[in-house]
Amino acid sequence: MSGGAVGGIAFGDVCVLHRGSAPLLVSLPHDGSDIPGALRARMTPEARVAPDTDWHVSRLYAFARDLGASVLVPRWSRYVIDLNRGEDDTSLYPGQNTTGLVPLVRFNGEPVYLPGLAPDADEVEVRIARYWRPYHQALHGELDRLRAAHGRAVLWEGHSIRGSGLPFLFDGRLPDLNLGTAGGASCSPALQARLEAVLAAQQDYDWVANGRFKGGHITRHYGDPANGIDAVQLELSQRTYMDEASFAYDEVSASGLQHLLKAMLEAALAA
Repeated sequence: MSGGAVGGIAFGDVCVLHRGSAPLLVSLPHDGSDIPGALRARMTPEARVAPDTDWHVSRLYAFARDLGASVLVPRWSRYVIDLNRGEDDTSLYPGQNTTGLVPLVRFNGEPVYLPGLAPDADEVEVRIARYWRPYHQALHGELDRLRAAHGRAVLWEGHSIRGSGLPFLFDGRLPDLNLGTAGGASCSPALQARLEAVLAAQQDYDWVANGRFKGGHITRHYGDPANGIDAVQLELSQRTYMDEASFAYDEVSASGLQHLLKAMLEAALAA
């Protein structure tokens, strides 16, 4: 499992929660890349390597635990089930291409499954119970614990995606950093202003707030600033810390990016 279970609380084999002492939970719902063997056999050869994984984000955010953050890390690929979609699979971006709760197509629009082997509705229900609900149980419970202990909590959704060459999802080149707050609904104006100030103060990366990626189900569902829970999504273009062709982690690039991510998490804690 990405991130490992050492020192963490395992929720079956679905995810591991590393509990921290600060009012910050870093959720990494697309970090997992494992696919059960029987399911992998039903997929196309291209899908079997889980190319749409948010590669290495648990490694990238490992420093967050030194800030006292809790970190929630899944095991399974988004192709098994997408933890950042609602159980009802309502589209998060009406009118735009996207992938669903149990994706049938990859980010390039090509199929995940071999002909005739896609899951039916009954299988989807089994996957929801088996994989989706334990992750959300862990997430919901930790947010409640942090808010009870501190009077507030920040939920940080850490994501990444290939930053270009995905016309099925977006045209051209995605900015390096894509901040999403559901158009300002999932966090306080003060927190969003602090994060935008951190981004505006640096010159190494281009960025946008509430552009193509405004926040997925987790950000929108759990963000409740009026009741002490601020939720933020940061979608990184993978070129900022890895080689997008080989999926290899780039230690030098990642180290530079981590300085900015640390400043953003510190701003979130100070808000």
